[in-house]
Amino acid sequence: MKTLGHWLTSPWRRSTAAALAGALPVLAFPAPSLWWFAYVALVPWIVLVRSAPTGKRAAYDGWFGGLGFMLAMHHWLLPSLHVFTFVIAALLGALWLPWGWLVRSFLAGTPSRGRICGALLVLPSGWLLVELVRSWQGLGGPWGMLGASQWEVEPALRLASVGGVWLISFLVVAVNVAVAVLITVRQSRVPALAALLAAAAAASAAWMWSPRPEADGGVRIAVVQPGVIEGVDRRFAREEQLTRRLAGQDVDLVVWGESSVGFDLVDRPDLARRLAALSSETGADILVNVDARRSDKPGIYKSSVLVGPAGLTGDRYDKMRLVPFGEYIPFRSLLGWATSVGKAAGVNRRQGSEQVVMDVGHGLRIGPMVCFESAFPDMSRHLAEDGAEVLIAQSSTSSFQHSWAPEQHASLAALRAAETGRPMVHSTLTGVSAVYGPEGQRVGSWLGTSASATTVYEVPLATGVTPYVRFGDWVPHAALLILAVWCAGQGVRVLRLRRSAPGPRAPPVRTAHGSPAHPGR
Repeated sequence: MKTLGHWLTSPWRRSTAAALAGALPVLAFPAPSLWWFAYVALVPWIVLVRSAPTGKRAAYDGWFGGLGFMLAMHHWLLPSLHVFTFVIAALLGALWLPWGWLVRSFLAGTPSRGRICGALLVLPSGWLLVELVRSWQGLGGPWGMLGASQWEVEPALRLASVGGVWLISFLVVAVNVAVAVLITVRQSRVPALAALLAAAAAASAAWMWSPRPEADGGVRIAVVQPGVIEGVDRRFAREEQLTRRLAGQDVDLVVWGESSVGFDLVDRPDLARRLAALSSETGADILVNVDARRSDKPGIYKSSVLVGPAGLTGDRYDKMRLVPFGEYIPFRSLLGWATSVGKAAGVNRRQGSEQVVMDVGHGLRIGPMVCFESAFPDMSRHLAEDGAEVLIAQSSTSSFQHSWAPEQHASLAALRAAETGRPMVHSTLTGVSAVYGPEGQRVGSWLGTSASATTVYEVPLATGVTPYVRFGDWVPHAALLILAVWCAGQGVRVLRLRRSAPGPRAPPVRTAHGSPAHPGR
């Protein structure tokens, strides 16, 4: 340990170690068998930060750890964004600066039991504040939240129904803090063990007492995945061919992927007629996704459009949350040169103004989302509040076929389903397509990135309202309250120290001759 401590005296070595430690939690995401690793993956980072010689150094360790985390989480963007991936990771990594300082404030040296107990609340709250800030769409959205690593763990999905993915992230960080204390602070093992027992009790309570969705029949939904096909006309023809195979299979809805139609259907009535004919043949409405200039308003929109046997039904949802650089360039007048060094958007897409719940044939109500909108917990929650019985995400991921991004994107649907108690269909152009039931359980098999096929899923429906839908984002609100109380307590403490400090001693009064005056003489 002394040798390691000496090696870490170099600032650059500490920064490298912090970046590597910050990247470790990402290992829990791509491999479902490593879900447990998330509960100890933060420990090296926490141990490194608590050993920082100063608060400033701890903040830097937090920053470089955040850089490592963001770079590892988004490494598949390198072919598209090139050097911008490092710049974005460094900027977002700076969000962990205060978290690093907090870790040292609570855990440096030999912390008291009171400080340990405070750390078990404040440090997870600080982590959630980071996730809350970076969840803003302009910063890239909530992709890779720590709790999302638990998407295949049934007790974790039950927790998601209570407090969303936020509650899972909070407990994962709390467990990591407790394990770090167990390893490094022998005198404070009791509160650390108590924290681990409390986390286990919370998961058990959610498993036993949180309300479960009530089964309410089911529907047959078909996913059409054409595969990697160049050209919008060829892609449409392939989707048309695959959809025609559904005739006679008694499906209730057919879903195509993102950008499945490259022309506005009002401008191309021939395509609208072909879709209507497909709807008539299959006996089901078809939800397509149009990526084209609108005929009724300026600009390019990505829109979920419903087509029935009689043609366009009038139901349309315009994507609201766009991917920075991928679908628009912020401050294009300043950053427009990004198109010359990466695959940034040549033309900005336009944003929609509101979410839409659509009524499809057979009395089914669906809530569409487009692409990475499925990463936002609030969007699926609002659709469930508005009466959506099935959540649908239309995606593409065609730019990232040889990475783990398609699998990671598909896994988010499990969390959204568990949070809302509503099944979710994740339909893509090139994979991975997947369906999850109302409790986040997988329905059927995935359509992989190399598949070009049509699959019909028996999707179970459910009724009831989960605590997360009913109470919303109460976990991040509670985290903000915890941080506010801690900050207020620190402010009161500083004031008390200032008041109790002795005042400056007054210098003795001197006479005109320069010698001290002696009262009473």
